[in-house]
Amino acid sequence: MDLKSIALATSGLIALASTAAADPVELDLWTIDDPGEYHYVMADEFMAQHPEIKINVRTVQFEDMVNDLARGVATGDAPDITYIDNPEVALFASRGLLLDLKPYIEQSDIVNAEGIFPGPLSSVSYEGGIYGIPRGANTIALYYNADMYRAAGLDPDTPPRTWDELYEAAKVLTKPEDNVYGLAFSAVATEEGTFQFLPWLQMTGGNYDNVDTEGAARALSLWKKILDEGLASPDTLIRGQWDSTGTFNAGTAAMSISGPWELPRMSSEAKFDFRAALLPVPQEGADRASALGEGDNVILASTDNPDEAFLFLEFLYENMDRVWNDFGYLPASKVEVKDPKYPEIYAVFEESMKYARNRGPHPQWPRISKAIQTAIQSTLTGQATPEDALAAAQTSIDKILK
Repeated sequence: MDLKSIALATSGLIALASTAAADPVELDLWTIDDPGEYHYVMADEFMAQHPEIKINVRTVQFEDMVNDLARGVATGDAPDITYIDNPEVALFASRGLLLDLKPYIEQSDIVNAEGIFPGPLSSVSYEGGIYGIPRGANTIALYYNADMYRAAGLDPDTPPRTWDELYEAAKVLTKPEDNVYGLAFSAVATEEGTFQFLPWLQMTGGNYDNVDTEGAARALSLWKKILDEGLASPDTLIRGQWDSTGTFNAGTAAMSISGPWELPRMSSEAKFDFRAALLPVPQEGADRASALGEGDNVILASTDNPDEAFLFLEFLYENMDRVWNDFGYLPASKVEVKDPKYPEIYAVFEESMKYARNRGPHPQWPRISKAIQTAIQSTLTGQATPEDALAAAQTSIDKILK
């Protein structure tokens, strides 16, 4: 080969190398968000700062995420990064499907594990590893219509503090002639039903592995009493939190148990003075509890680009202070939220986060949750007493935990 040919060949290799260097690293991200929501917005902002990395965002329905991920792993079509509901982290981590981020976090100048609140941190922790970073946090509280309180002769500045006070308020606020129920909540036979019931169980000393208790029976008895007396809609059994709170926004429920994700919609739909209070406790002096919601950003162990994937997770963590005002989540770490929207309601949810408890964690959480859902449904439909339903659930859970 002459010198000219060598020069041409060399210049060709340099051109190919330059082209290869210019090609961005591509990351696939699965989310339950729709375009315009959290992951889409943050991915666009990240790519503007990091043109060398391209993020392909795909929406997966919340209820399909676990099955779609399992299928993606089996077929080699799993994403690099995904959102998963917090109790599912142990399920995937126990099977070696998630990247342990602890070594990355220990080297990070941005992510501080000690700064993540205990509840959210427990949701990503499994057998000494850290398998995700919370994208935010959620919990639940009691929304109430202060205008309806005044009209019914109730003081909106003293919302219910105990279960008995909640029941009495629901009775006063229920107006069948106006198609108004006193309370809206969700007892649907899905994870949402478990999510709403667990705090009631936990406030009485029980937990996901200890459901056959006198306190749990008392909680289910109260739920059944509220439904049987028409203080909540029969649709409570089949309606999720979003639709349930929609009735509150429409003025057909005076109170609603739900989370901060409702605020953007509530602020535009609810044409009344809406407020929030901590979940009522069984009796004065009882321990508080609240549900830990939202999910986690995790990296699949099969990714070819773990460094770039973690760089994106660092970017998300670095913007934790924005999640309340921009997306309706609570921060999952100790950050300052400047000028929070709805400051009084923010203060309630911020306080509630102190009592938020994780679901599980356990690798078999879906089966445990199903046992709890069955107990709720069988009680509220009159197929079993609370005691019998919870005893059956405990038997099922004990078999799972062995």
